[in-house]
Amino acid sequence: MEKTEKKKENLWLRFTPEDKKEADAVSAQYKECLDAGKTERECVALTIKMAEEKGYKELYTALKNGDTITAGDKFYVVQMNKSIALFQIGKQPISEGMNILGAHIDSPRIDVKQNPLYEKEGFVYLDTHYYGGIKKYQWTAIPLALHGVVAKKDGSVVSVCIGEKDDDPVFVITDLLIHLAGEQMTKKATEVVTGENLDLLIGNCPLEENKELEKEEKDALKANVLRILSEAYGMEEDDFLSAELEIVPSGKARDLGFDRSMILAYGQDDRICAFTSLFAMMGMADQVTDRTLCCLLVDKEEIGSVGATGMKSRFFENAVAELIAATERDSQLLVRRALAHSDMLSSDVSAGYDPLYAASYEKNNAAFLAHGLAFNKFTGSRGKSGSNDANAEYIAKLRQVMDDANVTYQFAELGKVDVGGGGTIAYIMAEYGMNVIDSGVAVLNMHAPYEASSKADVYEAVKGYTAFLKMK
Repeated sequence: MEKTEKKKENLWLRFTPEDKKEADAVSAQYKECLDAGKTERECVALTIKMAEEKGYKELYTALKNGDTITAGDKFYVVQMNKSIALFQIGKQPISEGMNILGAHIDSPRIDVKQNPLYEKEGFVYLDTHYYGGIKKYQWTAIPLALHGVVAKKDGSVVSVCIGEKDDDPVFVITDLLIHLAGEQMTKKATEVVTGENLDLLIGNCPLEENKELEKEEKDALKANVLRILSEAYGMEEDDFLSAELEIVPSGKARDLGFDRSMILAYGQDDRICAFTSLFAMMGMADQVTDRTLCCLLVDKEEIGSVGATGMKSRFFENAVAELIAATERDSQLLVRRALAHSDMLSSDVSAGYDPLYAASYEKNNAAFLAHGLAFNKFTGSRGKSGSNDANAEYIAKLRQVMDDANVTYQFAELGKVDVGGGGTIAYIMAEYGMNVIDSGVAVLNMHAPYEASSKADVYEAVKGYTAFLKMK
């Protein structure tokens, strides 16, 4: 029997003029955040700036100073400048549970290796290693920027951002010209460009003749790049060993379409959920709620949430333990109770339905752009492998909360059952025993250098996350 298609309604048809004005305003702020936060470090720095403007304090500094913690107080905890947790203390004991918004701020990209600089046949390159799931061929022949930090042996840390200003140079990963690509074009997409060929082209001009330069002629191009790095950043070649440099698409987030209804930008997976969660959290700053509120923005989701800054680390649990020790008593039992009694929206993007690739989607269970906040009862792949699977009672509660707040939402899966799948941080938080469900915003071109989203969904996400934070 043929499946009956469920009718979908575009949000723009329901929006009032005021809704449209608010959607444009929120989206403008969101685009500014995307431009300022192209790496996890930049996202954390931006979050701290926004939080401190709303009265947040660094938790461990406050505890060291002997500050008392009462309802309405606001704190943040930073993990290695790449993950951050924001807390707004409620009237109830934290051990009775929190409302947690969680998202990740790392995005697929290309990283610079520790020994990257080399010269070859008249060009200078940086050797690279891609990060997260990408289609490698999408990263060639587009303008690229270099973001990150260089940590020196003297303890100083220098920020690097090249390729974003109008007068900055940009970089590129070259591709083979179509005239000579006959053999290349017969290869599978996974083999068209190999990981070892994703090296960044950064120079072609040799250092001018210098009697003091004790280098062979073949190193003159590399020497010129090192001269530029030394003058601009005081950087030596060995400083690459303690650098974290990320290669990302150059340029600003842009309106998409004649109607300007969409946004095209790098890093919307998952910063579209991270920044809308942050906007909702900042919007609650002047309220004193019953439950403690939390916004958790973490690193390393794209490679399995591993490491000291990923969700599998203990930094979040440690922060909760500090708060409970300061407000109740030092008790691991109370920490476990707090986490088990919490409710969470694990916010990550959904695969937006693309009619040009309809065969990969099951239409009734696909997320559509401009159709509101997308909930995923489960993620994982094929037989729900690696998935959190939210329970029915929690979903029913969330439906009521969203309906009461007039939030438009949809339920979706990540494509057809046997086609593929994906995961989020939800399963990690579910291990504490808390209620968790995946929610987020539908995007097109997920994991590509430029992803597309709907301004209507950005606005609706902020509304939905705000309603969740107010949930009792």
